[in-house]
Amino acid sequence: MSKTKYDRQLRIWGEVGQAALEEASICLLNCGPTGSEALKNLVLGGVGSITIVDGSKVELGDLGNNFMVDERSVGQSKAKSTCAFLQELNDSVKAKFVEESPDALIMTSPSFFSQFTLVIATQLVEDSMVKLDRICREANVKVVFVRSYGLAGLVRVSVKEHTIIDSKPDHFLDDLRLNNPWPELYSFVETIDLNVSDHVAHKHIPYVVILVKMADEWTKSHGGNLPSTREEKKEFKDFVQSKMISMDEDNYKEAIEAAFKVFAPRGISSEIQQICNDTCAEPSSNSSDFWVMVAALKEFVSNEGDGEAPLEGSIPDMTSSTEHYINLQKIYLAKAEADFLVMEKRVKNILKRIGRDPSSISKPTIKSFCKNARKLKVCRYRTVEDEFSNPSVTEIQKCLADEDYSGAMGFYVLLRAVDRFTANYNKFPGQFDGGMDEDISRLKTTALSLLADLGCNGSVLPDDLINEMCRFGASELHVVAAFVGGIASQEVIKLVTKQFVPMLGTYIFNGIDHKSQLLTL
Repeated sequence: MSKTKYDRQLRIWGEVGQAALEEASICLLNCGPTGSEALKNLVLGGVGSITIVDGSKVELGDLGNNFMVDERSVGQSKAKSTCAFLQELNDSVKAKFVEESPDALIMTSPSFFSQFTLVIATQLVEDSMVKLDRICREANVKVVFVRSYGLAGLVRVSVKEHTIIDSKPDHFLDDLRLNNPWPELYSFVETIDLNVSDHVAHKHIPYVVILVKMADEWTKSHGGNLPSTREEKKEFKDFVQSKMISMDEDNYKEAIEAAFKVFAPRGISSEIQQICNDTCAEPSSNSSDFWVMVAALKEFVSNEGDGEAPLEGSIPDMTSSTEHYINLQKIYLAKAEADFLVMEKRVKNILKRIGRDPSSISKPTIKSFCKNARKLKVCRYRTVEDEFSNPSVTEIQKCLADEDYSGAMGFYVLLRAVDRFTANYNKFPGQFDGGMDEDISRLKTTALSLLADLGCNGSVLPDDLINEMCRFGASELHVVAAFVGGIASQEVIKLVTKQFVPMLGTYIFNGIDHKSQLLTL
C-alpha cells in the first residue's frame, strides 16, 4: 500500500479500508461514458483489479462523450481501448478486458461473475438486470446497477445482505456513560472536590467529573431518577450553573452544554437491539464473522455489560488540568480494554462451540467491532425482480402525487417503459431520425400500460416528461454520465470497504430539475 499515493483517502477510510479496496476485483459491464467514469474513480482510488466487458467497437460518436477513447481508438475494441487508458491512470491496478456483449455473457456464462467482489452493471435493460441480479445473489457477489439516459440517471445497489461495523455516522453521542458510570469512573470522580477553594483548580475540573457528581447528587434527592421532564432538565442545568464561582469558568459552561448526555437513555439503542434479536445472531458453522461477533455482543450486553455495549474508550477535548485529563483518559481506556478482553473471550467460545478455529477472527477485528458496537448497520436489499414485479403501489402513487418526487418517479417509470418499448419495437424511443411523434405516442401507451401493471390504474405521467424521454434518444450525455458514475463509484467504495452506509433504495438523478432522490419501492 502506498501511503503517499493514497494519503488523502487514507484519512477517510483508513488502512483497513484501503486494503479492502486493493484486494477487490471489480467487473464493469459496458464501458460507455457512465461505466468508464465510475471505473475511473475506482482505478484512481487504487482498486485491486478491473475487468471490462463490452463487445462493441469505438465509433466517431463516442469521441464526443467518452474521455477514455480518442481518434486512434475508432474502429478498435471499446473494452480494449478503455482498459488501456484506465491502466495509464494507475499502473498498480491489474486491468483485463473481455470483448463480448454483457447481455450475451449473462445468458451463456453465468459462472463468469462469481470471480468478482462486485459487478458494476451499466446501461442494462430490465431483462438483463433481473437475470444478473439473480446470478450474483447466488454467487454472493455485490451488484451496483447504473444507468444514464439523457438528463436522467439511476443507481441501484443489490446485495442479499451487507453488514457494516464502521458506519461513520455524521452525528453521534460520545460514549462517556455519564448517565451510568462504572465503579472505577465513580471512584475517580469521588476523589475530586467540586468545592475546592483554589479558583484555578476549580475552573480546571473536567466536565465529565462535574456532571457525574451533579447527577449523583440529583438522583439522591429524586428517588434514584435522572432528570426526564423538560422542567427537570432545566432545573438540573440551573443546578450545575449554581456551582460556578465566576463567569469565566469554561469547564462549567461545557458541563451545562453537555448536560443532555446525562439525560440520554441508558443501554443500547433500539437499532442495535434489533440487530441482536436478528435470527442471524444465533450463530452456526457458516455464520459470517460479523454475526459471530453480534452473538458475543448479545451475551456481553446481558451479562458483563449490564445492558450496555462495550465502551469505546475515547474522550473528547475538554477544559481540564493535564493531570485530571490524563487520569480520565486512562480510566476510559482501561474500561474499553477490559470490555474488549471479555468480548474476545466470548467470540472465541462461540467459534469453538460452532466448530470453527477460535482464532479465526483477529484481535484488530474484534477491537474495531467493540469500538463501533453502537454504530453497527445491517442493510438488506430486495431482489430487482421483486421490486419490478411487486413494487409498493402506495409509494409509487404517493411519489407521483408529490410535487417534489413526481419528476423522480416519472423518470423511474419511464426508464422501465423504454425497456418495454425496446423489447416491442427493437429500438429506443427517439433513437433514430424521423417518426418522433409516433415514438412519443407509443411510449405514452407503454408507460400507461406499465403503470396499470404496477397497480396504478388512473395514474398518468406529464406529457413534457414523455416528450423529453423521446428527445433523449437513449443518449449518454457526458456531464450526466460523470455525475451518475461518480455516485455509483461512491457506493462501490462503501460496499467494498464496509464503511459508511450505502443507499437503500433506487437513486434517481433528475437533470431537468437538478434533483437527486431516493425511491424506496
